[in-house]
Amino acid sequence: MIFNKDTAEKTAELLLQINAIKLNPENPFTWASGWKSPIYCDNRLILSFPSIRNYVRDEFAKNIEKQFGKPDVIAGVATGAIGVGILVAESLGLPFVYVRPEPKKHGRQNQVEGFLQKGQNVVVVEDLISTGKSSLMAVEALRSEGANIKGMAAIFTYGFGVAEENFKEANIDLFTLSNYENLLDLAVQKQYITEDQQSTLLEWNESPSTWGQED
Repeated sequence: MIFNKDTAEKTAELLLQINAIKLNPENPFTWASGWKSPIYCDNRLILSFPSIRNYVRDEFAKNIEKQFGKPDVIAGVATGAIGVGILVAESLGLPFVYVRPEPKKHGRQNQVEGFLQKGQNVVVVEDLISTGKSSLMAVEALRSEGANIKGMAAIFTYGFGVAEENFKEANIDLFTLSNYENLLDLAVQKQYITEDQQSTLLEWNESPSTWGQED
């Protein structure tokens, strides 16, 4: 669920402007999973544009507090959400921790890095939601440390049905600055894509794991 429509449209426009999101239905990208995709999203680019990263920071800070109440800690999911998570924590005057994909193999073997006390209220910041599996693994790591997860806030979601199911099963409320639906509407409006290309992008979103495969 998006925080609000205005933020969703503005965020989508900014991501397109800096090529953090690229739309190419005719020459699709290949994801690490092997899926063929007409869209590629790299929200790390936000950090290289001060005015845009400040916008993302401020929208996160304002809407996180409005939606979840002020938490005790902000947690970022490594690696994509560490930078923006720190910005949000700084804006709210809160401690920050981050979650590795898996525990370190040496030293203290931490998966959650930083100071976290049992029972603290945590909002998790993520950069991108696809199926939601890696994001929810971070949630489970935090819960295993005794954290009370208030919810998750992400920059963008592809809006896959499987992600909605995964978050519902994990009992985690997810809010995003923007989403696939608002992105495509804005992309057509601003002539980044045609209506025919929008149809192709919508088809992919309905069945991303099989889209573009030869019969």
